[in-house]
Amino acid sequence: MENFPVINMEKLNGEERKATMEIINDACENWGFFELVNHGIPHDLMNTVERLTKEHYKKCLEQRFKELVASNALEGVKAEITDMDWESTFFLRHLPVSNISEVPDLNDEYRRVMKEFAKRLETLAEELLDLLCENLGLEKGYLKKAFYGSKGPNFGTKVSSYPPCPQPDLIKGLRAHTDAGGLILLFQDDKVSGLQLLKDDQWIDVPPMQHSIVINLGDQLEVITNGRYKSILHRVIAQKDGNRMSIASFYNPGSDAVIYPAAALVEKEEEKKQMYPKFMFDDYMKLYAGLKFQAKEPRFEAMKAMEANPIATA
Repeated sequence: MENFPVINMEKLNGEERKATMEIINDACENWGFFELVNHGIPHDLMNTVERLTKEHYKKCLEQRFKELVASNALEGVKAEITDMDWESTFFLRHLPVSNISEVPDLNDEYRRVMKEFAKRLETLAEELLDLLCENLGLEKGYLKKAFYGSKGPNFGTKVSSYPPCPQPDLIKGLRAHTDAGGLILLFQDDKVSGLQLLKDDQWIDVPPMQHSIVINLGDQLEVITNGRYKSILHRVIAQKDGNRMSIASFYNPGSDAVIYPAAALVEKEEEKKQMYPKFMFDDYMKLYAGLKFQAKEPRFEAMKAMEANPIATA
């Protein structure tokens, strides 16, 4: 199996820019995932985010997770669990309006640091969207504009811990799924692995690397690129040892953004066929909520049906 794509963003500023852009394009077309190094987010900020996240889990969430495990009798399961995940999570919203000040149990330093980290990730996401535009032959800013809606993009973070699991063969850290949204930026534990993606019918480990940001593409980028770039099934394998940290930030379209294949990409196809439907992102999210752990293709078909029968959805 070829190596997982790792992009050194410093090389975008010199003679190796063209080759680096080709690696990004290949990663988007054939992997749906890649890993960024030298991405401009200060390492000391990332270290502080990691330290405070792990301290917060220990202080505020660990006991709650143990109680959840006990109440669902997950310690001694004998058969595969298919309706739950072995993870402890909380969510932060950054855009269009931040809720960080309202999330309980976060200390002031953690709130401040997560706001700073989110701002850096937002900048990185928008830079990446323009790199994708360049590779796709779309005008600069096209993807950001497509995501914008009336109030700007939705941007939020899922903070997860995957504690040691006594039965990792029977319960997943997180069941296989594709992400509904746009561009996902993941700061993951560099010591405890677990994230895998499906490529050529094989589950491939996404390598833990210190201070890297893992990028994956969501369903909306598959639609806008008319299938040239695809969202990819991925999962988290629970581990017997170690508590894996995962901070996934989702740069998604605004709720009322209308998503559809870019005309320039449809016209490039020889058969000039639009493969994907046109829909409002919020409608897709409502559908996704109940079907997250199922195949994405029926979701697209359901949106096509809504597009064909708009009166029925009113």
